Amino acid sequence: MKLSLVSIVMTVFAAGSAGLAAQPVQPGAPPQGFVPVQSLPQVEQLPAAPLLIAAYALVWVALILYVWSLWRRMKRVERDLADLQHRVRQS
Repeated sequence: MKLSLVSIVMTVFAAGSAGLAAQPVQPGAPPQGFVPVQSLPQVEQLPAAPLLIAAYALVWVALILYVWSLWRRMKRVERDLADLQHRVRQS
């Protein structure tokens, strides 16, 4: 009951805020607070490609390290199981 009430309130809030964000703009007039990219100083213009590549590289390195960690742990478990099977067969 609480969860459905919270989801209804969140839906109404999200719909209302989306309506406020879409305010009409006069044709030919720039929106308030808009600064064209060409008028920014060169220091503040950063291309997105190096940041995107760095983010993807970081995610791939983390994924590879995680899979390598799982692989090592699985090898250890397999070795322990083989050792246990060997001890059970001997006794």
